[in-house]
Amino acid sequence: MTNSLVPPRGPQRVLAVAQLTNAVGDGAFLVTSALYFTYVVGLAPARVGLGLTLAWALGAVAGVPLGRLADRRGARGTAVLLAVVAGLAVAAFLFVRGFVPFVMAACVYAAAQSGLAAARQTLLAGLVPAGERTGLLAHLQSAFNAGLAVGAGLGGLALQAGTRGAYLGVFALDVVSFAVCAGVLLRLPSVARTPAPRAGSRKRQHGGLGVVRDRRYVAVTLLNTVLLLRMPLLSLALPLWIAERTDAPAWLVSALFVLNTGAVMLFQVRMARGVTGPASATRAVRRSGWVMLAACGVFALSAGGSAWPAAGALVVGAVLQVVAEMGQSAGSWQLSFDLAPADRVGEYQGFFGTGVTVARTLGPLVLTTLLLGWGTAGWLLLGGATLVASYAMGPVAGRGGAASRPEADRQPGADEQLGADEQPDGGPEPQAGPRPVLVN
Repeated sequence: MTNSLVPPRGPQRVLAVAQLTNAVGDGAFLVTSALYFTYVVGLAPARVGLGLTLAWALGAVAGVPLGRLADRRGARGTAVLLAVVAGLAVAAFLFVRGFVPFVMAACVYAAAQSGLAAARQTLLAGLVPAGERTGLLAHLQSAFNAGLAVGAGLGGLALQAGTRGAYLGVFALDVVSFAVCAGVLLRLPSVARTPAPRAGSRKRQHGGLGVVRDRRYVAVTLLNTVLLLRMPLLSLALPLWIAERTDAPAWLVSALFVLNTGAVMLFQVRMARGVTGPASATRAVRRSGWVMLAACGVFALSAGGSAWPAAGALVVGAVLQVVAEMGQSAGSWQLSFDLAPADRVGEYQGFFGTGVTVARTLGPLVLTTLLLGWGTAGWLLLGGATLVASYAMGPVAGRGGAASRPEADRQPGADEQLGADEQPDGGPEPQAGPRPVLVN
């Protein structure tokens, strides 16, 4: 259990502490924000949904340029700045009392969060050896879940109190968590910046398109987005499924959420240990597709029966689902780094992160339509789509041969992933030199 939550000393542990402190505030914010915006700010629920949709759409777009900023101007400084900006946006929520100010603050918040995620990934790539990154990401995911659980508990206390002061206290806690996160990130060593391409190079000429020109990376991101459509499963689709299609007790919704969170905290690191390069990553994703298909089939069996058989099927399905989730996460993390040029990690991670935003935006509509509208057929279609996407990941990621080499032989250089049409003109691009690896 300790190994799941505490990474090795040095930059890895500092990154985990930053993730943990930030997640406590996020957890409290997530469970209270909807009621705060409706009951305290006074916005209609439809307007809250519209404003957040607009904000996260902007956040999806902002991740790439902010990730590029982290590459060019320094990952540590960019991450600290964006953590401060996100905290200021949350502070602004304490004072907004209309739709337009709410949307403006939400857009700043979403853009800063997306950029912060990309900048932290750039820090990770610069401070942690390639073979240890997926393991560290597993530690960070465990820390994130632990922080969310603590924050959700604090948010639950505010919901129980139901007062304006309690809600304001939660938002103030989130502001403090961003400030602490920024302070913790300042403890990290700086990471070498990567210089911008020369004026005459093709990379400079097409710099506005950047990662979008890398068709392989775009395809991998799209496939990963399909795999991430299961994200609203526990928070939205399963609660509605349990209420409308089964006789299982309502408290099972909370139990399944706790089961998922606890499993990720305890076992994500172990699940990620075997993922060390592109080949093992695609195998992990492929296995997760089969497990998710099995989970969907078991979930479908919970419909119509008596309470306890339905509850048993839901628990088994939830166990299979979290196993699939952990395998898919480990594999996709590895591929997202392996397929990105070493001098453009922030830009590429910013683009890869848009898959999470798209899944959170489209997932509720897709899952409610499939599962509540189509029942068993919808569950099987969801599982089948996941399996197809997981199997497509290997051929797409391995296109061009870069991802098919043995892990031990893979030492990516700054220009390794550039396509033929993106090679610099007139000689090699100036490089930033090796990124430091510092261990205490």
